[in-house]
Amino acid sequence: MRIARFSIDGNVAFGAVEGDKPDELVLDIIKGIPFADFELSGTKVPLSKVRLLPPVLPNKVVAFGRNYAEHAKELGNEVPDAPFAFFKPSTSVIGPGDPIQYPSFSSDLHHEAELAVVIGRMCREVPRERVKDVILGYTCANDVTARDVQKREKQWARAKGFDSSCPLGPWVETDIDPAAVAEGLTIQCTVNGQQKQLGRTNEMIHSVEDLIVNISEAMTLLPGDVILTGTPAGVGPLNVGDEVAVTIEGIGTLTNKVIKRG
Repeated sequence: MRIARFSIDGNVAFGAVEGDKPDELVLDIIKGIPFADFELSGTKVPLSKVRLLPPVLPNKVVAFGRNYAEHAKELGNEVPDAPFAFFKPSTSVIGPGDPIQYPSFSSDLHHEAELAVVIGRMCREVPRERVKDVILGYTCANDVTARDVQKREKQWARAKGFDSSCPLGPWVETDIDPAAVAEGLTIQCTVNGQQKQLGRTNEMIHSVEDLIVNISEAMTLLPGDVILTGTPAGVGPLNVGDEVAVTIEGIGTLTNKVIKRG
């Protein structure tokens, strides 16, 4: 099931996305929220009539860096022995079609296409064999990074946590499990229609299970929290006016345009 969060006539709701052709997609409005038992209402609206929002509003976004060897290599970094986590605040999250605001304190903004895991239930100290049970589904993410600031500052709070630095969407796909990720889903990033990144999730150094076990040892994960699993090689610059799109096999495409922060 593809679960989207959307706004229509000033109201916000969740809906199940139905259909295959982009211009014929409809939303069956969900009674309740997707983090508990819910029913489909049978009330359907065309996707073209709504505004898609970030598919979840996470309490926290836990991101893992240098989880693809070729990406670590392209930036001259060592591959960490253990998962390497950092945070992006909830205020960094935007949805499909929302603008990425080029931060005034940077002159070297980069795209980083990533597979995002959406947590479906409160959990802590998750054993490896139970990881699948705590996942609601997967979505596309762009870990937008002020690369010059990241290099200049010892910690990454400003470089990766500024407003609009975490596009998510277009929806959460629930019919994917960690085994499919381990077998390899294609991740692609384009800028103005030109391919910049192309990789597969089986290139991850640390698996989805590794990442969730690692972070849940330290902290409680809440429904709607998001785990970013790292980016493949090919990261590069974004400029004002660029349109950047992240496409992940079996999920969909997340598209955002870069604007001047004003």
